[in-house]
Amino acid sequence: MSKIGRREALVLSSSLVTSPFLAASARASEGAHVVIVGGGFGGAAAARTLRRISPEVRVTLITDVKEFSTCPFSNLVIASERPLESITFGFDKIAASGVDVIVGRVIALDPVGKCLTLEDGQTLTYDRVILSPGVSLKYGDVPGYSEAASTAMPHAWKAGHQTLLLRDQLAAMRQGGTVLMSVPNNPYRCPPGPYERASLMAQYLKKNNPTAKIIIIDGKDTFSKQALFTEAWESLYPGLITHVPFADNGGVLRVDPDAMEIATAFENFEGDVVNIIPPQRAPDFVLEAGLGGGGEWCSIDQFTFESVEAPGVHVIGDAAIVGDMPKSGFSASVQGGVCAHVVAALLSGQTPDLGVLLNTCYSFVSTNYGISVAGVYRINEEGRLKSVAGTGGTSPTGAPLSIREAEANHAQSWYKNLTSFLFG
Repeated sequence: MSKIGRREALVLSSSLVTSPFLAASARASEGAHVVIVGGGFGGAAAARTLRRISPEVRVTLITDVKEFSTCPFSNLVIASERPLESITFGFDKIAASGVDVIVGRVIALDPVGKCLTLEDGQTLTYDRVILSPGVSLKYGDVPGYSEAASTAMPHAWKAGHQTLLLRDQLAAMRQGGTVLMSVPNNPYRCPPGPYERASLMAQYLKKNNPTAKIIIIDGKDTFSKQALFTEAWESLYPGLITHVPFADNGGVLRVDPDAMEIATAFENFEGDVVNIIPPQRAPDFVLEAGLGGGGEWCSIDQFTFESVEAPGVHVIGDAAIVGDMPKSGFSASVQGGVCAHVVAALLSGQTPDLGVLLNTCYSFVSTNYGISVAGVYRINEEGRLKSVAGTGGTSPTGAPLSIREAEANHAQSWYKNLTSFLFG
């Protein structure tokens, strides 16, 4: 493989979802039925790609929402920089491409009988299934927190109503108030997401509530893009954001929604707005089907995305352990496209041929200040998707503001192009 630098990876990743990842081109078996669970980045990419490369295959997409609001760019909504409608998409164009779209919630998977059960009692059989179900929030792992408590202390880690709730609480906060954020230890969906959120909330407060402050109570000592975020915070928001690493807080002992308090091993914190991001795992129906193998995430054959616990079941996106690839929306979309090619090849009796996978993750520090990281991944001799040495990379520290503004513009174009492809 020729060396791929960070800039080349950024360019390649913008079109990767629509590229022919695999060499296999033979048509899958006539009449085969593939069910895809999850209407987010991974599921939409799998449905779009499979329908295009194997039009003779019946494709059904099951989504638990009529409209999908993306977690990427949701922090801009919280900061009142975009309306929720601008990050919300329907499935009409996917359905118009020939995909059967069902709005419903999967509650059970029978890998032996190759059957899915929906909450309304409907059952579907499949030849192969692709799961891209996202994450489940572990409310109970934060003592005092619950789904009911998320009304007072929003998580906003699933975009939609919670996004608007946190936005409105931030806007209504008293002058000079305090925003608390509780961030879990790895792994969780979108590793740099909490710090982008803190940045954009700081932008809002700097303009509208300049004596306010943000305190991040972290479940770990280091975080994604840390040098880039802290450099930007010192420049754009001096004194506004305080990051309290695990070594300095000792871990969250409990939260009190009535008192708006987070108690840690070393100190208690009181806030006017409290954003609790709880630990996460794969959804219930996935683990109940045994795909976690006793753990909380799905182990897969990283060449085919097929579950090591259940033949014929492929798992992509946040719910799976996919080598070195992070749990990001773009990772899921790339995996969805690749998995569609894998499934098409397997249905036609071929051995899939997997090349490289790419990921790009942009973060906003302000609406005009972007930072990014890009990765290139290839299966190694042990069958693991590993970062390719000497490829990808992170935005450099110390870059001029013109570079940061260009990255923010790139992020806008990336989002527009990707969502246009996925949702039409």
